[in-house]
Amino acid sequence: MRTIKIRQRGLTLVEVLIAVALLVGSFVTIFEINARCLRFIDASKEAVAALQGVQDRIEQLRNLVFTDLTNASTVQTLMTTPSNGSAFAQNVTEVITLSAYPTPNGVNTQITRGPGASVTPTIGSTDSSLSSATLVKLKVAYTWTTALGSQSRSEQAETIISAGTKK
Repeated sequence: MRTIKIRQRGLTLVEVLIAVALLVGSFVTIFEINARCLRFIDASKEAVAALQGVQDRIEQLRNLVFTDLTNASTVQTLMTTPSNGSAFAQNVTEVITLSAYPTPNGVNTQITRGPGASVTPTIGSTDSSLSSATLVKLKVAYTWTTALGSQSRSEQAETIISAGTKK
């Protein structure tokens, strides 16, 4: 009778280390891709929040009585708080530009609100013809630094508001 010898072969330590290294590398790659995707999601949320904030501020200003809209100190008082309650709205620099439309001399009223929950906006320049205007060009701009890559971004919108009766 013949005996058959079965040879058992095991993995060498080098093979095990290579397998572990490949496994670790794969997991590191997966986690990095996941983190990058989450940062892109945060950046898109910031862009949407900025657009919403700009639109909210425009609506706040459109709801003012026209004489209040053309008064820089009234608009400055309105701007002491963010345009909406989101945390993102507290992290932007907001600039409102008001000018008589059409702007004959290129002068406008510019009010800037820095980041913060409750800040005092500054009036940079004033348009003296704004108080007698029947049309006002309104521009609202948000500027912020993104969470992804610390890049400077901005969102803005413009509209023209007429002096008239609201119905």
